[in-house]
Amino acid sequence: MTQTAPLPPSAPTSTGRPDAARRILRALAFVACLPYISLKIAWVAGSEIGIPAGSVLLEHRTLLIVANSVSVVMDAVVAVLALLLTRPWGLRVRAWLLTFPLWAATGLLSPIMVGFPAQLVVSLVTGPPEPAADSEPFLDGWVFGVVYGGFIVQGLALGTLFVLYVRERWAPVWHGTLGELPARLCGTGTRVAAVVASPAALVPAAVHTMWASGSTRGLSPAQIARRTDDFHVLEGLRALFVAVAVVGVLLLVFRRTGALSVRTTLGLAWVGSGGVGCWGAYMLLVTFMPDTDPAKTFTGLAQLTYAAEMITGFLLAGCVAVFLRRRSASA
Repeated sequence: MTQTAPLPPSAPTSTGRPDAARRILRALAFVACLPYISLKIAWVAGSEIGIPAGSVLLEHRTLLIVANSVSVVMDAVVAVLALLLTRPWGLRVRAWLLTFPLWAATGLLSPIMVGFPAQLVVSLVTGPPEPAADSEPFLDGWVFGVVYGGFIVQGLALGTLFVLYVRERWAPVWHGTLGELPARLCGTGTRVAAVVASPAALVPAAVHTMWASGSTRGLSPAQIARRTDDFHVLEGLRALFVAVAVVGVLLLVFRRTGALSVRTTLGLAWVGSGGVGCWGAYMLLVTFMPDTDPAKTFTGLAQLTYAAEMITGFLLAGCVAVFLRRRSASA
């Protein structure tokens, strides 16, 4: 992905001013970052806005400061990416330096963009979730709406800007059908990696499906007590992302369905592998957070599930990266 296609009329001009659509999308991305970053900065500064009395978030002050500081930096990256995708100098950024943070942003935002609306739909049918009577407070309800609503706007704005950017810089990479790709586009190593990742994905897919269907095996007592319809929706979604990632990469690597478009297959592989790898890594990190309550300690099965999810996602993402590099060179 080193060649730059000629820019169409809608591209940023030589004066450095992007078109109106890009300016609006960039502004939306900037504004959508503000609620999350503002809350995190307030919490780091000592404010308890949105945190009810007795929340577990107040038990580890140092950990709260560190985690929220990292979160601020991560969300600020979204604003930087939005700027990069709308400026002429952004077209000259090295591919590897651009694609990884965009892949990570896709992986972290896309499950929220799908999961939060799905939770809202389910709550309209079944009613608001009712936590267990003895469960500890976490955050005020309005925080989730504000933060996740901001994440959804960020994902939509950044995703649209990314598509426009790719269309200008690497248009030939995603054009055509799988049947039109060169026969040896993906070598033996890439195919082996895809084949290895597929059975490894069975572990997280099976466990998430099991939890989504109501099983409590491998859940801590605290997780069992906090289960609501939202929990089941998210677990089903996690299993779905694993399936999408595996199917998308296998189709991309082995090209068994020649009539399928490269754009669709690449999109499935990109979004699926990002959702699996990034959320697996995030949840694995959460399991190692200190907690003195044995009831809240994650089980070995949960840690194995998140580790397998992370490894699977990154292996599949590696296959996508090899495809993109070779496809760009051949195009």
